[in-house]
Amino acid sequence: MAGAYDDRDGHIWMDGKMVDWRDAKVHVLTHAMHYASSVFEGERAYGGKIFKSREHSERLKRSAQMIDFEIPWTVDEIEAAKVEVLQASGLQDAYVRAIAWRGAGEDMGVASARNPVRLAIAAWEWGAYYGDAKMKGAKLDISKWKRPSPETIPSHAKAAGLYMICTMSKHAAEAKGCSDAMMFDYRGYVAEATGANIFFVKDGEVHTPDPDCFLNGITRQSVIGMLKDKQVKVHERHIMPEELEGFEQCWLTGTAAEVTPVGQIGDYNFEVGALTRDVAESYETLVRV
Repeated sequence: MAGAYDDRDGHIWMDGKMVDWRDAKVHVLTHAMHYASSVFEGERAYGGKIFKSREHSERLKRSAQMIDFEIPWTVDEIEAAKVEVLQASGLQDAYVRAIAWRGAGEDMGVASARNPVRLAIAAWEWGAYYGDAKMKGAKLDISKWKRPSPETIPSHAKAAGLYMICTMSKHAAEAKGCSDAMMFDYRGYVAEATGANIFFVKDGEVHTPDPDCFLNGITRQSVIGMLKDKQVKVHERHIMPEELEGFEQCWLTGTAAEVTPVGQIGDYNFEVGALTRDVAESYETLVRV
């Protein structure tokens, strides 16, 4: 499948039924378009099975609740819809996107309690998120934007509005020839990349930021569990910017990113070392079990 995302063959599950891909449309006065009242999940299917599918569906429901709406489909119903989408796509290895939002209705101001909540699920082929960086290591810029305080946003929701500064950061990074950008948080600690969590290696031990003001990714949690099974010490803690100089290896984790080595962040360089490669290979095995 190729071409613009609104002009493809196939079907998308929308509000309980399969519709032609090109007919999966919303009105221009959809509340989410104006006020970012939407949440989503990015998932990958391997061999026809979505990795951690139910955890993604459960998080979708929680994210909606965090931004004050209820998705009118149960987790079981969302799971069944994803299976239907995969079958309709004919794909075994696919990226799956579920999105829920406040639609067009009686309200068109900030408040939108009377508007219907919509849900759509699509699947498509999507290769390596960072291209050949999975082999040689991604190059990251350092963003000028910071992840905000949990007092200002529902930072643990996977909500569309929280990605605005991520989009700007990634655009700025790409303009410099980088794959992505690393972001600090509002206190100045290392936080994450624009759509992936980050890990570092020093003296055979792994260090990763405490996700107290950003998303604790499902892939992140899976990799931490995998590392502990390998008897690798994992430190989840606040990481200061000046510590970057002392780390030897680095990688990103996320559904789209999977496990992607990092070769450079700003002026700091990292080797694509044995532990990074082992984690990436072990993850490839894990998702296909």
